[in-house]
Amino acid sequence: MTAASSSILEVRDLVTAFDTDAGRMTAVDGISFNVPQGKTLGIVGESGCGKSVTAFSITRLLPQPHGKILGGSIRFNGQDLVQVPIDEMQKIRGNEISMIFQEPMTALNPVQTVGRQLAEAILLHSGCSKAEVLASSIEMMKKVRIPEPEQRLSEYPHQLSGGMRQRVMIAMALINKPKLLIADEPTTALDVTVQAQILELIADLQKEMGMSVILITHDLGVIAQVCDEVAVMYAGRLVEQAGVFDLFARPRHAYTQGLLESIPRLDSTPKTKLKAIQGNVPGIADFKPGCRFADRSGREHTEAQLNTRPPFVEIAPNHRAENCPVCVA
Repeated sequence: MTAASSSILEVRDLVTAFDTDAGRMTAVDGISFNVPQGKTLGIVGESGCGKSVTAFSITRLLPQPHGKILGGSIRFNGQDLVQVPIDEMQKIRGNEISMIFQEPMTALNPVQTVGRQLAEAILLHSGCSKAEVLASSIEMMKKVRIPEPEQRLSEYPHQLSGGMRQRVMIAMALINKPKLLIADEPTTALDVTVQAQILELIADLQKEMGMSVILITHDLGVIAQVCDEVAVMYAGRLVEQAGVFDLFARPRHAYTQGLLESIPRLDSTPKTKLKAIQGNVPGIADFKPGCRFADRSGREHTEAQLNTRPPFVEIAPNHRAENCPVCVA
């Protein structure tokens, strides 16, 4: 994929697990990808595939003491975030790397005004005066297209609409001009019209600020709209990664093909039946050592293919896949 020299983030062989009453469960199992400088990488997959755990691993926000990074590296601007002391990581998080969470109503503090929360985001990473903080807050609120920003700063999250709360979250994430933004399902709880506005806003701010973006979603339509590259996750692993146009034009892995076939097309008729991927996503305790999509692929796998992990390799120029000989066309 993209050369390391032009990547702001390089994830290599990342393994993240959780200690539970039933034992240690591996949620992210040896994934590798790059985030190109100034570009958007989409990470797509069904619920429970490990998308959000990947984001929390990068930002070192795994729930403690149960969540653990067991292996691999996360190099941000050449620095391995896995090895960074937690006090240093707190300086990087929210300043050089920021994150927008799925549900702003739970991410925002309900008993603090919007202005207070924006001010806190600034003061954690700078020694600005009150006047400078206020000016920066108003400027950022204008950038995320919130009307009457001076009035909104004195309001509480519950007084804002869902779309407005998400704009506040974007303002908080970008107020320190990060180099990398991680957006975890930023439009999930919003209606279609507001979704489009939020995605357009993120894209416009990305161009203005020159930052890189990781967009995590289960919606391939969103991926097609805003991403430059896409990584497809399934059961804790990457099964395919390519440029967005290449992946949509010629998906190589059976899982990616199934996802694309389940999307309504413009030429569909009322009688057109969407294809569904049979079966269910395996639970983390049921992950197989070999091809994890075997049970749902509708294709016969040998015992060896069920028990030997397929290599994640380049199968075409700038196109990589978990090279199961049964699932990859």
